Amino acid sequence: METKTSIIILTYNNLEYTKKCLESIVKYTKKDTYEIIIVDNNSIDGTKEWLENYEDSYKIIYNDENLGFPKGVNQALKFAELDNDILFLNNDTITTSNWLDNLKICLNSDNLIGAVGAVSNNDENRQGVDFSYNTLEEMQELAFKNNISNKDKWEEKNFLIGYCLLIKRDVMNELCFLDEAYTPGYIEDNDLSLRILSLGYKLMLCHDSFIHHYLGTTFRKNLNEFYPILNKNREYFKNKWGFETFLFDEVKSASFPLITNPHKILDFDCGIGTNMLALKYIYPSGEFWGISLNPLTTKWASLFGKVYNNIDEVKETYDCILIKDTLKNMKEPSIFLKQLKELLTSDGYIIGEMPNISNIKNIYKLLKEEDLSFNTYLGNKKSIQSLLESCGYKNITFYSWYEVLNNEEERLFKELKEYNANLKYTYLTFRAQK
Repeated sequence: METKTSIIILTYNNLEYTKKCLESIVKYTKKDTYEIIIVDNNSIDGTKEWLENYEDSYKIIYNDENLGFPKGVNQALKFAELDNDILFLNNDTITTSNWLDNLKICLNSDNLIGAVGAVSNNDENRQGVDFSYNTLEEMQELAFKNNISNKDKWEEKNFLIGYCLLIKRDVMNELCFLDEAYTPGYIEDNDLSLRILSLGYKLMLCHDSFIHHYLGTTFRKNLNEFYPILNKNREYFKNKWGFETFLFDEVKSASFPLITNPHKILDFDCGIGTNMLALKYIYPSGEFWGISLNPLTTKWASLFGKVYNNIDEVKETYDCILIKDTLKNMKEPSIFLKQLKELLTSDGYIIGEMPNISNIKNIYKLLKEEDLSFNTYLGNKKSIQSLLESCGYKNITFYSWYEVLNNEEERLFKELKEYNANLKYTYLTFRAQK
């Protein structure tokens, strides 16, 4: 018999979101396969009064104060049926056809999969989709076409956002609770993900399960409250785990268009393996290695590929070596580049990135006599090309991208673009062959 699911939803105001969320669950989820547990954190917009009409349909907990997300979830866990899988679902989401069925198929496909997540219309943690819509009706049509179970659309991750997170019951029993030190919320899902990985389980993102996410919580809208809490929780996470949460975001996707025919890829300064996992999904037949520059992150990256502690340990050769923006602070970049050259196959190549000294943002900083955080002698296309050629690299190509300029930067760019229209490029991504 298939395990049922306890869907835990926290509410704090945003009644219209809650109504749409619950309506979508009833419409798009098989009857008698789930229960809904709602924790209301002292809403003042009529949510509590509205929920009172549904006390026969849902398990509802009313708090006299806003306890935040971790404490609210921990409350709800005590009321969940003992054998049920646990699903955290934000109240500002709308579910779709087969959303839960597809999550369950992935979760139960392997004993080592501990938790799974859905994709949405927001691309935080690269959990977004590439289709767009103007109405919820259009969204449901696209979701119907997308939500066809397909194991090729399951992506291994080192972190899943908690807006829609399904956890296997046995795993939840081992975890017991969310860390309430993250109250009122944020970063607790990063923490939870690492705890699941620590138990020996995998995390999977199901691209075959799409839900709509408004991303419209009251808490996030109040930036004066949001950022101090976010920074406090980031600091707590760093003290607990030994590294910054930004390592979860270290996917250098700007380099990906320059990767061709990869078989063996080496990721220099691989962090906690985020970049390796992204590549693993894009190139499922590839083999992945990493070089870790931080002993505290090595054990995490090692979950997703073979990891060396330094470049001197590497004995194999690779088709592609990703060096990210490593060159920007190196005192002797030519020595490093020559070392890499010995690790490439006969037609192998390196891909890296450099902040562009000629970018208008940097020119603006220099005019204001502000310091730049990288080696300025390596900071433009010509200097990078000269360095690579001096180290024996061939067939050097560049791919440039830029960030949006503010008003002052835009004004300066208009004055100077007659000298060089490339001043708008923030980063120079380069590929160089052995």
